[in-house]
Amino acid sequence: MSIAVVETFHSLQGEGLHAGRSAFFIRLAGCTVGCSWCDTKHSWPAASHPSRSLEQLALEAKEAAAAGAAFVVITGGEPLHHNLDALCAALKPVGLPLHLETSGVDPLSGDCDWISLSPKRHQPPLRELLAACHELKVVVHEGEDLAFAEAMAAAALAAGNHPTLLLQPGWESQQGHELGITYVKGHPDWRLSLQSHKQLGVR
Repeated sequence: MSIAVVETFHSLQGEGLHAGRSAFFIRLAGCTVGCSWCDTKHSWPAASHPSRSLEQLALEAKEAAAAGAAFVVITGGEPLHHNLDALCAALKPVGLPLHLETSGVDPLSGDCDWISLSPKRHQPPLRELLAACHELKVVVHEGEDLAFAEAMAAAALAAGNHPTLLLQPGWESQQGHELGITYVKGHPDWRLSLQSHKQLGVR
C-alpha cells in the first residue's frame, strides 16, 4: 500500500507542547482547507507528489528512531484527507509514539497517540476531533481569532474534553504576536505557542 507524500525529514518539533523535541516528520500531500497564511502551500495539490510505500515510510521512521527521534509526526497538507489506518498500522511496530497534526475537517482515522488540533475559522473542525484532541492550537492574526479560540475551547469542553489550550501568533503577523501575548498574560488557561523551528532556521 502507498500514500502521497510531500517529504519526510528528521528535525525538531517546533510548535505546541512537544516543541524542542526530536521528531521524524511525514508530510502527506493534499489540502483543501486553503489557509491564506499557510507556509506549505506546495503540499496542497496531492497529484503533484509521488506515492510512497508504507513499508518504506516505516523503514525511514525506524532509521530516525535509531538516530534519536522521540516520536513520529504525521502532518500535511491535511493528513486526514487520507484514511490513516494503514499508515499508522505500518508505523506502530517501529515503537515510536504517533503524533497527528490536523485542522479537524475530516473524520478521525488511524491510531495516534497525540492529536494536535489546529482549527480554522473558515472551516471549523468536526466535533469528534474536538473530543479527541490533546492540544488545541489556534493561530492568531486578529481579534476575531481570540473569540474563535474561546469558542473552540468551549466546544471541546462540551464534548467532554480538556485539551491543553494554545494560541499561536501568525509567523509574520505583528498584530497576532501582540494579541497572543496580551491574551495569554490575562487568561491563565492558555499558553503561547511559537514556531521555534522558524526562529532556529530548521525544517
